[in-house]
Amino acid sequence: MALEVLFVDHDPNVLRALRRMLRPMRMEWTMHFCSEAREAMELLAQEAVDVVVSDMRMPGIDGAQFLLEVRKRHPDIIRIALSGYSEQDLVLRAVRAAHQYLAKPCDAEKLRSTIERVKTLRTLLDEKPLRALVSSVDTLPSLPALYQKIMEELESEDPSIKRVGEIIARDVAMTAKILQLVNSAFFGLSRHVSSPEQAVVLLGLNIIKTLVISTQIFTEFQARGLPPDRMDRLWTHSLNTAVCAKTVAQQAGADPIIVDDAFMAGMLHDVGKLVLWQALPDQVAEVDQRCEATGEQEWKSEHAQVGTTHAELGAYLLGVWGASRQHCGGRGLSPFSRSLSTSGVHCADGGARGGRADLRDSWRAALSGTEPGGCGLPRPVAMLEPSQGMEKRMLRCPWRTIRRCHG
Repeated sequence: MALEVLFVDHDPNVLRALRRMLRPMRMEWTMHFCSEAREAMELLAQEAVDVVVSDMRMPGIDGAQFLLEVRKRHPDIIRIALSGYSEQDLVLRAVRAAHQYLAKPCDAEKLRSTIERVKTLRTLLDEKPLRALVSSVDTLPSLPALYQKIMEELESEDPSIKRVGEIIARDVAMTAKILQLVNSAFFGLSRHVSSPEQAVVLLGLNIIKTLVISTQIFTEFQARGLPPDRMDRLWTHSLNTAVCAKTVAQQAGADPIIVDDAFMAGMLHDVGKLVLWQALPDQVAEVDQRCEATGEQEWKSEHAQVGTTHAELGAYLLGVWGASRQHCGGRGLSPFSRSLSTSGVHCADGGARGGRADLRDSWRAALSGTEPGGCGLPRPVAMLEPSQGMEKRMLRCPWRTIRRCHG
């Protein structure tokens, strides 16, 4: 089935250039072109569009207003801002409206790969209501104690950028959001960054303060009927998994950039639970009851009650947010590389739960299939014996890793 893509730009020359540039994709995409937001909304009411790519500065209804209206009326649509303007107020408004931000001029391959990735994402969530649920997420709940700490630090007389980075790096939700912004072109950076501390330095304290205090990209977790210690347990496990994954990569002799990616993949591997807790607290309570009554694994109960698992939800969210595009490319990794990244986080997840002393041996055992999964999840598809150079390709695609390491 062809991907339906809508391009919106008030400049007819830009629309002509897009038609010309993307002509090779006409057999794979059904493309629509509109010159104003009202025309685009009328088309969306009639066509089942998968992706909207919109300019930011348009007469009448601007791009940020338009994308917010798309989110309200058609929450399952992937929203991409494509703009050559860098005014901070316009960019800040786009932060809550767009999933990703591409800067003009944008070459054909980058635009094509960004849109093509939606095809891969659609294989994670078949149900439109589930895609709508995840696509409508623009912020995730943070650990209350860390939320209070970052607010206090930013509102202090002399806030420390180092301290702010350290606080963000300790929280799953803050880490996911800040990496979305720095790895897209929202603020003209559009580069690969795996470290929240580095992301904070690149964005600068003034932008961080505006994003957190005014734009409110972070929110505080509300239990809403869930056990009050649930967030604490998730935070502890995510941080332990991140440290374990980083240790595995270091012991394997991986390059520094892969070591950072290993830490982030471990930190974010359960981010889908935040989506469930925030959007479907009643179903989460039913999952808990089912697990307790049947003794089955959590992901199986999730699939029975929700129709998917937190792994798929997390992978879809990070994919929509453009996580690790430079590592994945448009079509992801080969099955060989995916098996390595899967095993790395799978081993770290089990290691964080079991407290293994030698994580490298645990990782080798995970690859060879000789060790039971500590997290009670399906074993990675490919069971390979590590060899020289193999470790250095592990954890190259966090959002795909998250989904595959949970089966």
